[in-house]
Amino acid sequence: MSRLCVIGLSHRTASVELRERATIPGTELPSTLARLHAVPGVHEVMVLSTCNRVELYAAVADESAVPERLRAALLLGRPHAAELERALYVHEDQAALRHLFRVASSLDSMVVGESQILGQVKEAFQLAVDAGTVGVVLQRVVPHAFSVAKRVRSETEVARSSASVASVAVELARQIFGDLKNRAVLVVGAGKMGDLSAKHLKAAGVNDLHVVNRSPGRAEELAARLGGRAHPWEELDRLLQKADIVLCSTGAPEPVIRRDRVEKVMKVRRGRWLFFIDIAVPRDIDPAVGEIEEVYLYDIDTLEQLAEEARGRRQLQIEQCERIIDSQLEKLNLPGT
Repeated sequence: MSRLCVIGLSHRTASVELRERATIPGTELPSTLARLHAVPGVHEVMVLSTCNRVELYAAVADESAVPERLRAALLLGRPHAAELERALYVHEDQAALRHLFRVASSLDSMVVGESQILGQVKEAFQLAVDAGTVGVVLQRVVPHAFSVAKRVRSETEVARSSASVASVAVELARQIFGDLKNRAVLVVGAGKMGDLSAKHLKAAGVNDLHVVNRSPGRAEELAARLGGRAHPWEELDRLLQKADIVLCSTGAPEPVIRRDRVEKVMKVRRGRWLFFIDIAVPRDIDPAVGEIEEVYLYDIDTLEQLAEEARGRRQLQIEQCERIIDSQLEKLNLPGT
């Protein structure tokens, strides 16, 4: 008999520094799935790795030692493993199922109601299917999570009164600068989060939008779609000299903007403010950049405080979402419960 088990950490249990150490690059996910699937007692497994969480969902044998073996396998070879282990949570049976439903429905997200997490869960599930690590249990429960998420979005106002992490970042820029119409914005990175952030910037009235990315083709594609201009990576310093707002999300394994680079840029800017929003994990911007005069740096953990404030204002809607999850849990009982 298989039991559902969730092991992971998220923005609720780990700082951005700790999440950086736990993140699993996309190129490593297939090998990670294979390694976890080979753990004795693990029948099925999928891995969800985003900027705010690293979690594995597994169907395991009804043995008390299996979750512990999975924890050890997840942390294998990771630096600071002891610190990471303290941030890990374990949910089993109906508690694991509830967690999956809440994650897919964005109720466990940093910004409740954001839409990206459902797509990320779908991608994680498809990757596990392609890797051959999905069987009867995950094939049954994960599609139910998609259905719950759809009901939450269609039957409540939580999504319409909320925002993605990217839109919260743009709202933060609006609070600092006011009207963004005449502000020069530089998007560093043309991946999904950079794309989404740029869309929110355009919606906020930004007309002077620039995109820089190590892959010129992706920068050109994003800039063309949003009416901005693409630039080669070698022009990053020149662009930093002219930008008012810099939004970073490259997916690089280490910071691409360091203190010495920004210090040189600020000498040319002659006291003009420079506002950085770093929504990448691992972070794109060296935290020491925030210590420079006239520079304002906000990373993804800063957005959590804004999200919590919004969460309080949406409490009644969240309770309605929880009732939807409760009703679905009553219809889907798992082995071991």
